[in-house]
Amino acid sequence: MINNQLLKNSLGWGFILWLIGYVLSFILFFIVPPSYIGWTIMPIGTVITLWVLFKKIKSEDFKYYLILSITWTVIAVVLDYLFIVKALNPADGYYKPAVYLYYVLTFAFPLFVGWRKEQFKKCSNK
Repeated sequence: MINNQLLKNSLGWGFILWLIGYVLSFILFFIVPPSYIGWTIMPIGTVITLWVLFKKIKSEDFKYYLILSITWTVIAVVLDYLFIVKALNPADGYYKPAVYLYYVLTFAFPLFVGWRKEQFKKCSNK
């Protein structure tokens, strides 16, 4: 049985983080050239995601972060496809290096933070 906190952290934060990037992309559409939107969002999204992982997610169990990693990545891929590729049908396409890097980081950040927290826990228990 999945616990409520894991459900909130995986689906809730996964959606919120995706939504932040989605809204930022619309704002940046009027400020930067479309080909630079992903690269402009990347550092902002990185800081916000790491803040969530270090400050808002309290687990020290690596498996917990593995679930976050998978869930957040699935949310990003599915919602991008539905609300960007299908709904907006970008003229120059959507899947570019910045998008692939975004998916890799979405998967990797929870794993990295989970590993760090688990290592810190092991060191502090010695």
